[in-house]
Amino acid sequence: MKVTVNTLGDEVTVKSLFADFVAITKARLAISVVFSSMAGYLLAVSDVFPFSLATLIMLAIGGYCMVGASNVFNQIIEKDLDALMDRTKNRPVPSGKMSVRTAFAIGVALTVCGLAILYTINPKTAMFGAISIFLYTSVYTPLKTITPLAVFVGAFPGAIPFMLGWVAATNDFDIEAGTLFLIQFFWQFPHFWAIGWFLYDDYKKAGFFMLPTGKRDKKTALQIILYTSWLIMASLLPATGFTGSLTLSPVAAVLVLLLGVWMLLHAVKLYRKMDGPTAKKLMLVSVSYISLLQVIYIADKFIS
Repeated sequence: MKVTVNTLGDEVTVKSLFADFVAITKARLAISVVFSSMAGYLLAVSDVFPFSLATLIMLAIGGYCMVGASNVFNQIIEKDLDALMDRTKNRPVPSGKMSVRTAFAIGVALTVCGLAILYTINPKTAMFGAISIFLYTSVYTPLKTITPLAVFVGAFPGAIPFMLGWVAATNDFDIEAGTLFLIQFFWQFPHFWAIGWFLYDDYKKAGFFMLPTGKRDKKTALQIILYTSWLIMASLLPATGFTGSLTLSPVAAVLVLLLGVWMLLHAVKLYRKMDGPTAKKLMLVSVSYISLLQVIYIADKFIS
């Protein structure tokens, strides 16, 4: 069904509009972030904080809106730089399929809707959602072309989703929420440095500084190993009994440890091989790690 024509003279259909929306909100990434929030919510529910399907649905929708808004504003800010990279040049804004004005309207609408929905859950959830958007678009995005410390700054909004679900259920940021935040915070580093490694040449075209030393060298690979080790330790904290109601049984702790060793072995392999394919493999393993970790945490809570 024809709707109108864009600036490139192409027909705009409902299908193409949906495809552009998926692309500009980075739906794949947004859905994975929403999964983390939902996992955090399920970990928090208890006799004191009973499960609410309505809250879970609002968390999913509001969370998608907030992540989508961050991605929209990010692509508006970086439209000229995205046009320089093979990986991003076909995105809606740099390719001309969507105007900056339209993208900005979408970003504002998603922000308002997301904040409103999260606020109906509780004010703290909305507050952390707003902090996430602000840090991602106003601090992390501009720093990417200035300093490798951008990854450190970006790790803060990136770590919010897992603990956001806990805050949505409890209306409180406590030791449990802090532990979930810490886990996803340390996870950001090996994950994004692996991406920065195998996409190094493409990022270089836009002047992005993603690796800690600015180079694909042994020091960067060593830091990936170091942060992976910290990630493993953070992931095992619930097994110590010092993280309040967030606990982990011995069996689950062993599974989490094995998961961590699996990721650590791939980090060590990168240190030895120092090549793009190995870095890409590490990135894929890191994605599996955080997803499987959340599944283990949830399964352990409801089975043990």
